[in-house]
Amino acid sequence: MITRDAAWTLLCEYTANENLRKHALAVEACVRAYARKAAADEDLWGLTALLHDFDYERWPNQEHHPTEGHPSSGAALLRERALPEEMIHAILAHADYTAVPRTSPLDRTLFACDEMAGFLTACSLVKPGKSIFEVEPDSVQRKMKDKPFARGVSREDLLRGAQELGIPLAEHIAFCITAMRSIAADLGLDGRLATKPAP
Repeated sequence: MITRDAAWTLLCEYTANENLRKHALAVEACVRAYARKAAADEDLWGLTALLHDFDYERWPNQEHHPTEGHPSSGAALLRERALPEEMIHAILAHADYTAVPRTSPLDRTLFACDEMAGFLTACSLVKPGKSIFEVEPDSVQRKMKDKPFARGVSREDLLRGAQELGIPLAEHIAFCITAMRSIAADLGLDGRLATKPAP
């Protein structure tokens, strides 16, 4: 199994974009929290989440090719490093277009947390303080109905993620908010982005 430091180094090697790195951290926080709740292998789950998009910047796969580009290209690299098949399967399964079915709790949790973490980040950045601490589940559900807002986030995937976990949407939202608040500073969502320098 890869160490957390080695996984972060691998992510940074392939991902220069700071926002993509922060997204990986946000998804990791949410998935680790679910692993603790389920008494699952927190390192396996967390590192799977940290690496789920590590190849996205290099091979973005806008065409949604099922076996080339993200996440298939990254999965091949992880196999070369002899990382756990459970990790690789979850990474492949988080993209519907690979046609890899989500069969394990890790598969379903990664899928549910991926889009949700992105949407919660967008919700945070439109708050006056640009902080995750200003985000509440009811406001998130209202934003989900605002079609122009965060247009790139699939509302269907947000709903389906909670359904696949077998929990109410509001509970899933609240759980992910709490997880992301625990690393708000690392995500740049602790209010510092709203701080203006003195004249």
